[in-house]
Amino acid sequence: MSRDASARVLRLPDGRALGFAEYGAPDGQPLLFFHGTPGARLMARFAHEVALRQRIRVVAPERPGYGLSDLQPGRTIVQWPEDVAALADSLGLERFALAGVSGGGPYVAACAHRMPQRVGVAGIVSGVGPLDDPVVAAAFSAAQRRAFAVLGQAPWAVRTLAALPSRLVRRFPLQALELVAPLEPAPDRAILARPEVRATLVDDLRQALRQGSRAVLEDLRLFGQPWGFRLEDVAVPVELWHGEADAQVPVGVGRRVAQRLPCCRARFIPDAGHLWLFEHCEEVLATLCPPQERP
Repeated sequence: MSRDASARVLRLPDGRALGFAEYGAPDGQPLLFFHGTPGARLMARFAHEVALRQRIRVVAPERPGYGLSDLQPGRTIVQWPEDVAALADSLGLERFALAGVSGGGPYVAACAHRMPQRVGVAGIVSGVGPLDDPVVAAAFSAAQRRAFAVLGQAPWAVRTLAALPSRLVRRFPLQALELVAPLEPAPDRAILARPEVRATLVDDLRQALRQGSRAVLEDLRLFGQPWGFRLEDVAVPVELWHGEADAQVPVGVGRRVAQRLPCCRARFIPDAGHLWLFEHCEEVLATLCPPQERP
């Protein structure tokens, strides 16, 4: 593994590279953070100072095709726990908490389902829900539903069309953020106006797309297919946060996910958007890794 804590690489049993970063306290309570879509290991950088104060060790792995992680052709959501288990084993982590934002939500649920003996608690913030659930699908706009449908029917054509935009975003990530910011709800515009948030998102976006757009499109395609497990079968306690003003993943998605998870404590936050976590990292980390449980 490489030594740089922000650019580490693990060689998995099948030979693939898994990129990850570490933040916070190296000897703290472990929490694995799953980035959004698109996203990479640098997305968790915003949590470093809070995690350091709270003595939490944040490990942020990259899904296949993002950042330093090799592609995994034909992957599924339920294969991700195998990579996470290999990473945890390599770091000597027997038991840990999970947190995922946006597109990382399904992967948190998959790990909670497949590794109940190792996951103490799982946190989902602004998370995507299973689109084969009619209630979840109906929460998205018609345009969003069409995009998911196209990805499922003609993924190769979509990848070809997406190649040029992804190259432009990778080359000009700040300009891309500035283009989409006016379209976001007021709470997210205020968060995006913060220089440290913009800097983190710019660096993360550039890293997320370093291999192109295939990983992003694979994520979106997988969200629209059966996930390989039922949310009702997740036995691990889940803490869920979702902003009621979220324009990217509508709050109706979060409400349905919370309804289906048997051990879920949900919070639906008025006047909060998709980026709520950037201002409330301390609350989320303290909930998932309470002080009395730290070494």
